Amino acid sequence: MNAANILILPGWQNSGPDHWQSRWERLYGYQRLDQHDWMRPLRGDWIARLEEVLLHRAEPTILVAHSLGCLLVASWAAHSQHTHLVSAALLVAPGDAEREELRPVLSSWSPIALQGLPFKSILVGSRNDPYCAEARARLFASAWGADYVDAGQQGHINAESGLGDWPAGYELLRQLDR
Repeated sequence: MNAANILILPGWQNSGPDHWQSRWERLYGYQRLDQHDWMRPLRGDWIARLEEVLLHRAEPTILVAHSLGCLLVASWAAHSQHTHLVSAALLVAPGDAEREELRPVLSSWSPIALQGLPFKSILVGSRNDPYCAEARARLFASAWGADYVDAGQQGHINAESGLGDWPAGYELLRQLDR
């Protein structure tokens, strides 16, 4: 797998050093999409940043999104005229910005874009994710045209889930690269 083709999209508040996204960055040399403001994520700003970075990449990119990063992929794809720059997306533990407790902080992310993605995708959901009910994750997968993978009881599929380098997720990424 060519590291230059992979772009890591963390969610709200970024991914810490023990998160599987950060571990993949260190292990495989993937690039992280840095946002201007991780604490107050504005959908328009995040979409513009993703578009800017994709326009400067040499080859079609596989997006590796976690949490709010999944909503970023869907929002960007719904508005961009450059979706051909993405070949696939691994969408892990989408955050549900329409949950009552998240609305005040993530108000610009509602309504959630529910159009089909124009590239192949896999959505990995957890049965006990505190930021997105399993039924909502399945709804997102269906709306986006993503294959759904049930990760079982893995919480938010982050550092607290104790996944380490998350080899099962890496195998899903390899599937998308084939």
